[in-house]
Amino acid sequence: MDHSGRRAHQDHFPTTEAAVAALYAVAAEHGREIEVTHDIGADQTSRRGAAGFGVTTDPDGSLPHEAYAEFGGLPRVSVRLFPEDDALITVEGVVFHDVPRDDVPAFLHSVFGGLAHVRGRSFPPTASLVVPLAGDRTYREHLAAHLLTPWLSSRTR
Repeated sequence: MDHSGRRAHQDHFPTTEAAVAALYAVAAEHGREIEVTHDIGADQTSRRGAAGFGVTTDPDGSLPHEAYAEFGGLPRVSVRLFPEDDALITVEGVVFHDVPRDDVPAFLHSVFGGLAHVRGRSFPPTASLVVPLAGDRTYREHLAAHLLTPWLSSRTR
């Protein structure tokens, strides 16, 4: 364990179901409500639009599993877990594409734990939501100043 009480190594979530279990654990740790919906089968998942009518499996016979989670409270956070081991995370309307599924719990701990912040610059006027992770890794997405919600504004540095 590191000094914050969390494991120093990164967990691996080989399936969408394992990642969903981790989302429930993060929600419980931070006292958040969570609502999860599941889409199972190639005809149900968002990235399988080319699947034929009535086709539910991938060519290897497996069932692709996608999940969408919404967390209660502020900041407003949602996570879409894709079968391809990545996720789309939205924080107060700021979208982070292609986050590896294994990074999702650490990303959420950073957001819910108060480490995420908005980095602003006067000239040229720009702002980014920065989500730091262990090992000097960060996720950063640019945002327009007019999209600053009260929560984002309160996190400006």
